[in-house]
Formats: sequence, structure tokens, C-alpha cells
Amino acid sequence: MSRRWAIFAITSLGFFLSQFYRASNAVIAPQLTKDLSLNTQGLGLISASFFYAFALTQIPISMLLDRVGPRRMMTALSLLGTIGALIFAWADSLAIGLVGRVFLGVGMACHLMGTLKLVTVWFGPLSFATLSGIVFSIGTVGNMAATIPLVLLIQQMGWRLTFVCIGGINLIITFILYVIVRDRPEQKQGSTVPSTSEAAHSLHRKFSGLGLLLRKGDYWIISLGTFVRYGIFAAFQTLWAGPYLMEVMGFSAVNTGNLLFLMNLGLILGGPAWGALSDRVFMTRKWIIFCGLGALSFVTLIIAMLSPGTGLLALGVLFFGFGLFGSAGSLMYAHIKDLMPIEMAGTAMTGINFFTMIGPAVFLQGIGSFMQHFYPHASRGSDAFTAALILCAACLGGTSLLYLFTRDNPREDR
Repeated sequence: MSRRWAIFAITSLGFFLSQFYRASNAVIAPQLTKDLSLNTQGLGLISASFFYAFALTQIPISMLLDRVGPRRMMTALSLLGTIGALIFAWADSLAIGLVGRVFLGVGMACHLMGTLKLVTVWFGPLSFATLSGIVFSIGTVGNMAATIPLVLLIQQMGWRLTFVCIGGINLIITFILYVIVRDRPEQKQGSTVPSTSEAAHSLHRKFSGLGLLLRKGDYWIISLGTFVRYGIFAAFQTLWAGPYLMEVMGFSAVNTGNLLFLMNLGLILGGPAWGALSDRVFMTRKWIIFCGLGALSFVTLIIAMLSPGTGLLALGVLFFGFGLFGSAGSLMYAHIKDLMPIEMAGTAMTGINFFTMIGPAVFLQGIGSFMQHFYPHASRGSDAFTAALILCAACLGGTSLLYLFTRDNPREDR
């Protein structure tokens, strides 16, 4: 295996682990509610804390990733993630659980952007959408690992010991990453440290590039698109689908895990498929994303209208579609990259990644607070979930219409 594919593999494995951590609360929600004495609002907050920490860490990452390099950034932060997994494993209150999830959020914050940066450097530009789609699909396998496999592990070991073991795996992956990864091809071992004037000039260029990005209307529309799309998708995927399926629809933990598995299967198949269609067939980012947002809104509305007792097969089809259409949003990274100069690719993708990751935090906490406020006596009941899902469908529909105002960048212009 060439070094670039080894780098692709190990960094994608880090993103796999990041996705596992963020999705794990969906199937351990009953244990967290009991062991940490949480209500609906607290359950939403402890899940949202991962995404708040992850999103806010994107700001220094956007400033430092090009200067420090993906290898050192990913290694240092991943070590913090290992500590976070251990803290979370032994949490006995909301406060300690929040500390653990915050450390996990910070620790996993560079795995996606670091991987995409390395893909940009080590592979050709025409393969970016395809490879980034594969990265997102590998990450989705991490989401899948947080469904029925995690349920089975917890049944054997308990959720606390399971997270201790995952923390150990995290440490091993971090060590291998540090050994294998290089920031660029044919990196010179004796590279010199930039002078003070060079560093100041680099920082000035970084702020200038950020200013250019913030003046782009496309940036704000794409940012809102990824905020709403991934915010709603991840809030459902990483937490609220679990209580919805178990407490409203009446499914067992195992069947809940199976339905979440199908949702993630749709996501993993959709990522590279939409990327390949965008790169090689339709040569568009905008219209695939627009259609994906609209279809995701429609599927969410159908799920909102379901009544308890709906069959497993119907829910399986809907959950698979939820993942399949939701995965089209991963093209937003390629979309913003295409609309900006190549030297600003990292800044542009990290810029929208902030909104990608703050979205789940807002929707995780917001959905919990919404249901607790309007349905205080049945905050995880059928009516509460119906209202929350209708609101989410409306947000997705409005965002899809707004996306019509973005510019496209056909292949011949890239």
C-alpha cells in the first residue's frame, strides 16, 4: 500500500471513531437518564455538549491547521479525546458527563478537516468529491458501530466498561496516526521554522482569506444549509431517534439498533454515490444538494405523521431514505471548495464545518428544550415528537428553497 493510501486509511479510521462517539448516546439514552439522573432537557444538553465543543474548536483549527499541520493537530487533539472517553465512562452526574463529552468533542474536532486537508494535498482535485464521499461513508460505519454492535457490547460489558475499551482503541489509533501520517508528499526532514515576519505574513493572509470568505453570499447560504441539514440529521441520528423508537413506537433496543443501522446504511451508500454522480455524471453540486434537502424534508414529514404501531418494514424504508438523502449534504464541502480559490480550500471547508457541527448542538438541545417546554408532562411522548419533527421538516424545506440562490460551479470551471 502506498503511503497516501495508508494515510487515507488511518485518518479515515480516526473519523470513524469520531462518528461513533457522537452517535453513541442514542442507544445508551436510558442508561444515561438513570445513572446520571437526567430529564429530557439534560439528556439533550449532554449530547449537545460534544457538538458545541467540536464546533468551537473549528475556529482555532481553521487558523492553525495549515501552519501546524494535520499530523500534529490530529495527534494532540485525539489524545484529549482518549481522556474524555475515560471521564465519560465514570461519570456519575450531569456535570461530570458534560466534562467527558466536551473533552471528546475537542478531541475529535480535527479528524474530518485534517483528513480532507490531507486528501487535498495527497490526491488530485478531480477525485476530491469521490474521496470525501468515501471518507463520510467510512465515518458512517462509525455511526453504524454505535447502533446494534454497541447495544450488544453494552449487554455484555455495560456502557461504562465499553467506553473504557473504546478509549483504549482511540489511544492505539492515535499512535499509528502519528507514525504513518506526513503532512505532504516528499516532506523534507530538515524543513526550517518560519521566521517571525513569515509567520505574521501567513497570519495576515489567513485573516484576509477569512474576510473574503465572510463576504461571500454563497458561504452563508451553504453554511445555513449544512447547519440545518446536519443539525437535524445528527440530532435524530445521535440521540432522539432512540427515545422516539423505544418510547413512542414501542420497539426494543435491538430493533431500535437495527433501524438506526438502516439509516446509517443509507448514509454510507449515499456518500460515494452522490459524490460520483456529482464528479462524473451531472457535474453539479448545487442541484444534487437541493434535491437531497427537499427529499430529506419530505421523509422527515412522513416520519412525523406515523402513529404508534407502524410496522418495522415501513420504518426501515423511511430510515434508510433518511440516511440516503441526508448524505447528499456532504457535497456542501466540495461546493464551497469549488467556489473559492484553491489556496483557501482549507479555510473555506473549515468555515462551513463550524456551522455543520454547531447545528447538531443547537438542534439536540433545542429539540429537548422544545419538547420539555411545550409538553412538560409527556416530553418524550408521541405528540411532542410529532411537533418537533414537523418543525424540523419545515426548516429543511425552507433551507432547500434558499439553496436555489447559490451559484453552481460546473466541472469545466474547476
